[in-house]
Amino acid sequence: MSSSVLGLVRASHPEPAAAVTVVAGLLAWGVGHRPVGIAVVVLTVLASQLAVGWSNDLIDADRDAAVGRTDKPVASGLIGRRPLARAAVAAAVATPLAALLTGGTAALCVTLGLVSALLYNWPLKSTPVSVLPYAFSFGTLPAFVVLALPGAPAPPVWLVAAAACLGAGAHFANVLPDLADDARTGVRGLPHRLGAAGSRAAAGGLLLAATVILVVGPPGPPSWAGLAAVAAAILVPALGWYAGRAAARAGGRPVAAFRAVMLVALIDVVLLVANGRVV
Repeated sequence: MSSSVLGLVRASHPEPAAAVTVVAGLLAWGVGHRPVGIAVVVLTVLASQLAVGWSNDLIDADRDAAVGRTDKPVASGLIGRRPLARAAVAAAVATPLAALLTGGTAALCVTLGLVSALLYNWPLKSTPVSVLPYAFSFGTLPAFVVLALPGAPAPPVWLVAAAACLGAGAHFANVLPDLADDARTGVRGLPHRLGAAGSRAAAGGLLLAATVILVVGPPGPPSWAGLAAVAAAILVPALGWYAGRAAARAGGRPVAAFRAVMLVALIDVVLLVANGRVV
């Protein structure tokens, strides 16, 4: 693998990009998309994730270099800014073009989600409303998947609300490993204003709210699997934060909290798919 390709992979934020794309694919299967429809959904969401990740690393390159982030490909010299910028623009353009294959309404929905995520990268990341783009963009994800299905009704409110809570929780968890570095470079989003303890509490509460909405929102009584998912939404983040604190004490980066968020997201989507109660 060439250094440029490796740099693009590393700059894409591969773990969250892959997790969100898998979630979208599973949800597309759960709501009844045919294989071609699932493929279009996956390609659209992957393109949007690449655009967001690449633009994020491009915008943060100077900050990453200032704090010595050798894990960041631009700051470490693994890839230049110009090819990364070209890749980010190409992915951003590809997102609505791919989505148009599913219809204009779905394409508009996913485009708004992409614009919201890009606005987080700049200029909202350092503002008290930094959580709003996460909530909005995550909320548009299941809405896009449902709207992309031919003949499907409007996305259920509970599904969009749960995804928005999940996205907001992901924001607080995602920032936790970077609080110290961000403070050194002047980033002051909502998690930074709340601090580590406040961000952990916010992330945990929002994740739990998302799971509860997914369990009680669909018609019918909660299933045992749903109740187990609620328990997981309590235990998994707690274990992730404990592992993250242990890593921080050992001198590593406490990334376990964000991985716990994505695991809860996957649990929630599997619950939805297994119950077949999305639409």
